[in-house]
Amino acid sequence: MENTRRRGAALEADLLDAAWAELQAVGYARLTMEGVAARARTGKQVLYRRWSNRAELVIAAMRHRTGSIADRVPDTGALRDDVLEVLRAGAERQREIGPDTLHGLLAEARDVDPSFFGIMRGVLRTIVERAAARGEIQTAELPARVLTLPADLLRHEILLSREPVTEATLEGIVDDVFLPLARQRPAPSGETVRASGTRY
Repeated sequence: MENTRRRGAALEADLLDAAWAELQAVGYARLTMEGVAARARTGKQVLYRRWSNRAELVIAAMRHRTGSIADRVPDTGALRDDVLEVLRAGAERQREIGPDTLHGLLAEARDVDPSFFGIMRGVLRTIVERAAARGEIQTAELPARVLTLPADLLRHEILLSREPVTEATLEGIVDDVFLPLARQRPAPSGETVRASGTRY
């Protein structure tokens, strides 16, 4: 039965801690709202009032534990370093949640608020806009597939291998794939680009 002394943020924190503990104990495939509710000593209706399904609950528990990359967008002053920082953070989060949970979330993507998948796009958009303002690239108006390519390739690496993604792999994604595409994109007609002699 729900502990009536718990309210608001304190109750939600307890629920998310219970969800994370249950995830670690049984894995994503066996995780249920009933199991989380039992661990939190409450009723499953308390969970459903906040999260529609287990995918949304697990994402909320991940954010509760590790925070959101959107809250700490890197700003090192260099496009290469900013993108690498994002990929390192993504790789670390995936190591923490494990490949099984990632597979489960992707399999249930239709149950997740679409805004979740737009977070990384927004982070990378901010990074390339700053880079364009500094003159590192000609334009921030990159095609959507180019913009999200670093995150997409990281996800691909994680899904195909159960080994931790190495720093060399992350650097390859940035240096060999993303930066050449970002740098060759011409500025829109009529746009003035600030010259920069700095190479990254």
